[in-house]
Amino acid sequence: MPFHPPSTIGMLGGGQLGRMFALEARRAGYRVVIFTDEPKGCPAGQYADNEINAPYDDAEALKRFLSQVDVVTAEFENLPGSLLEAVEAVKPLRPSSKAIVTTQHRERENLFLREKGIACAEFRVVNDLKSLEAAVSELGRPCVIKTAAFGYDGKGQCKVNADTNLAEAWKAFEGHRAVVEQWVPFVCEVSVVGARGVDGKMAVHGCVENLHTHHILDVTISPARVEPAITEQAIELWEAVAEGLNYVGTMAVEMFVTSEGRVLVNEIAPRPHNSGHYTIDACITNQFQQQQRVICGLPPGDPSQHTPAVMVNLLGDIWPAPTTHPDWSPVLNHPRAKLHLYGKKEARARRKMGHFTVLGDTVEEALEHALQIRKALGIG
Repeated sequence: MPFHPPSTIGMLGGGQLGRMFALEARRAGYRVVIFTDEPKGCPAGQYADNEINAPYDDAEALKRFLSQVDVVTAEFENLPGSLLEAVEAVKPLRPSSKAIVTTQHRERENLFLREKGIACAEFRVVNDLKSLEAAVSELGRPCVIKTAAFGYDGKGQCKVNADTNLAEAWKAFEGHRAVVEQWVPFVCEVSVVGARGVDGKMAVHGCVENLHTHHILDVTISPARVEPAITEQAIELWEAVAEGLNYVGTMAVEMFVTSEGRVLVNEIAPRPHNSGHYTIDACITNQFQQQQRVICGLPPGDPSQHTPAVMVNLLGDIWPAPTTHPDWSPVLNHPRAKLHLYGKKEARARRKMGHFTVLGDTVEEALEHALQIRKALGIG
């Protein structure tokens, strides 16, 4: 039985993804309750009907949260497994605890991909210097060491080159399990964001092209400037991941495209994704509307993109001071640019503070104007 408005949706997490979700859900007539370990007034809490601020292991706070909601989803994946299981024992959790626990941990994620026969880089799991040396010997250099748990935006990664001292490199991972991945000589990075419903029906937004700076997403170009065969592979991989996880919700899969025309899965995000923010302005049904629809048991909406678009991240680096905003004139004065700020109280270097999207008659036009605005804002 689907949950219709004015049902209450519970959100675990209080960041910008929860904020954008709350905006869409409330616009559709739902109530939203946030449970977060962030202080009161967090980005998602600013638009929620109620905000419960407590550590995730606070049993009383969790009980209060669950008493107010009909269905629960998650804003980010780095949540304690015990919390997810406690939620799932009382209320529908979409995506499931199994899907989130699998994708929050690179070892489990890679083993899932291998088990399902989904294309990804060759890898080895390591837990000490000896196993690291064996893995590097087998996979060759260059390769990449990645922490098994709680890595994002390039955190917890170390590239192993020909001259890398493995004993020195391992110090950052000492006492933890890690995954060593074969280096993929990719020509570009792409991602697919889509949704899968309770009945298994899937709807994807297509394939987008991502440009990164310092391992953080900088620019998303949609549609991706790739051959149709690449887009087809990417969507097939997304569908295989969604099916393999028995996924319900919005999900992103980041991928590498090789010079041979192969597409390999890099990471899975069990939630809406930074590279899907363009959908707010350029698609019939955006990624947050899809999340709201499918977790409530409704069929996914039409994901079609109606206008070429380019999204640019706004990091705290361009803020003149932690609480002083930049001059937004380059965005606001452009007739086809859309500014989205996340309501974070303080800017920090490399912290995602917002984004802007530029629409164009062609993707080349949108990219040209986006890069002009980016330069005017002082984004290096």
